[in-house]
Amino acid sequence: MAARLCARHLPPAWLCRCKPNSSPEPPVRATGYARENQPLFFLRCRRAAQGQGRHYRAALCTELKHPLVVEEVVSRPVGPHEVRVDVHFCGINFADTLVCRGQYQEKPPLPFTPGIEFSGAVLETGTDVSTVKKGDRVIGVSNFNAMAEECITDQKTLWRIPENVSLQDAAVLPVSYGTAILALDHRARTQPGETVLVTAAAGATGLAVIDVATNVLRAKVIAAAGSDEKCKLAMQRGAQSSVNYSQGSLKEAVKKLVGSGGVNVAIDMVGGDVFLESLRSNLLLLKNISAMGLYFGRYQHQDFALFSKSMSSALQYCQQGLIHPHTGAVFKLEKINDALLHVMQRKSTGKVLLSLK
Repeated sequence: MAARLCARHLPPAWLCRCKPNSSPEPPVRATGYARENQPLFFLRCRRAAQGQGRHYRAALCTELKHPLVVEEVVSRPVGPHEVRVDVHFCGINFADTLVCRGQYQEKPPLPFTPGIEFSGAVLETGTDVSTVKKGDRVIGVSNFNAMAEECITDQKTLWRIPENVSLQDAAVLPVSYGTAILALDHRARTQPGETVLVTAAAGATGLAVIDVATNVLRAKVIAAAGSDEKCKLAMQRGAQSSVNYSQGSLKEAVKKLVGSGGVNVAIDMVGGDVFLESLRSNLLLLKNISAMGLYFGRYQHQDFALFSKSMSSALQYCQQGLIHPHTGAVFKLEKINDALLHVMQRKSTGKVLLSLK
């Protein structure tokens, strides 16, 4: 059986130059990637007006297809069921790059703060909050408001971090490991000893799939990636074999590894020809094979119990030392546009994080 994750559309990239407290300057000489008629953007930092009370810094999308700006935002009161979190790390996902260009399925009204996963410490709780208390270390998911020094979210979308798990490792878990656990365990029902093929294997979710499949479910993993360097990383992270699909047919390479019977589970995060190579269309008609999709964020609204279980499981596996989250790069808030470019250009391996401290 195959669990099919959503294919991704790669938008034009941004080349960013950060100049705090300044307006855009004339473009400088572009090199490399930026020569393909890509605009140069600059980061502007603004301060909140005096006398507006407590405030914090946040990355804001004020106009689609334009660079984010870092502004000081006035804090609002928490509601009865809400929690204010002092954000330490925020995960940067491909969805963040799409939503800032108006190309994501969810379109928050402008201006908005991107970021859908974070780790930090509880600063304040609403009157009816019973799940966490001030000072608790937590991970959380939010509806595009996490790329900020503070984040307010409902108490049910927070999970306490075990003492032996760092805030950085915890920040890697929600989207990547939540997706991996739901895809492998819930959707594909992967069994010990089965063979799992994962494409985009060196990405954040790809490495999470390798980690969970190998170390939790005791499956065998074939990692498929677009370069020898990425294949090497996937092998270092637990894959039993690897295939560089930029050098030839993925289907034929996998066949050499496992024979004509194919793999038991294929997790694809690339789409297009790579997906078709992962799963020949006639197999759906001739054999007991299912193709299915997985949109992780939808579970939060349609099956919250299962969504929450995936979060708790990821934290438990990390606490037990079964999984080892991989951070590929960490950027400061002032470098948010560089971070988005890093993700859009597919330079990243593992999770890219934004550090708010």
